[in-house]
Amino acid sequence: MNLEKATLKRLQLLPRLFRTQDVRKVAPHAAVFLSRAHRSGLIERLARGSYINAFLKGRPGVEEVACFLKPPAYISCEWALNSHGILLQAPHVCTVVTLHPAVGRNRTVTYQGMVIEFSRIAPGLFRGFTTQDGVSMASPEKALLDVLYLHRDVPAQDELDLDRIDRDELNTLSRLYPATIRNRAASLLAPSERLTR
Repeated sequence: MNLEKATLKRLQLLPRLFRTQDVRKVAPHAAVFLSRAHRSGLIERLARGSYINAFLKGRPGVEEVACFLKPPAYISCEWALNSHGILLQAPHVCTVVTLHPAVGRNRTVTYQGMVIEFSRIAPGLFRGFTTQDGVSMASPEKALLDVLYLHRDVPAQDELDLDRIDRDELNTLSRLYPATIRNRAASLLAPSERLTR
C-alpha cells in the first residue's frame, strides 16, 4: 500500500482533535506517523501531544480547541460573558478554567489569532457550566464570578449588560467564593439595581 494512502487511512480513524495516545491505537509507530503526517500538511500541532486532523476533518473553532487541550475544562471570564451577550467588547483572550496543574501565562496557546489562556481553579468551584458539542461554557453568572476571582476586576465595566444576569443564580453561586468576591459582585451590580428600582 502506498505510504500516503496508509497515512490517510489511519487519519480517517482519528477524530478531528486527537492526542498522541489516540494515534498509538491506529499506528504502530506513533512518532513516525505524526512526523510524516505533519510534514505532509495533513495534521496541525496545537501543543505538545495535541493535534488537529485538519486535512480530513476541518479546523475546529477556538472554543472546541480550548476545551480539548487541558481537560476537564470550561470557558469562562470575558470570553463567556461576550458569548452570552453580557460583555459587548470582543475579547482577544479565551480564558479556560481547568483542574489541570499546567497553567499560567507561559502555557498559553495561540490558535486562529486568539490566545487561549488556562487558569486553575479549586475543585469546589469547578461548576456552573454546561456542555454542548464538546464545548463547556460557564453560565453568565459563573463567568462574572470567575472573572472577579481570577482577574480581580472586570475590564470595560461600561460595556457590561448586567440586566441579563440572574441575581438569584449569582447569589447561589457566589456562596462558593470568598467574601471578597461576593462583595465585589454585589458592588458591581449595585448601580444597575438602583436604576431598576
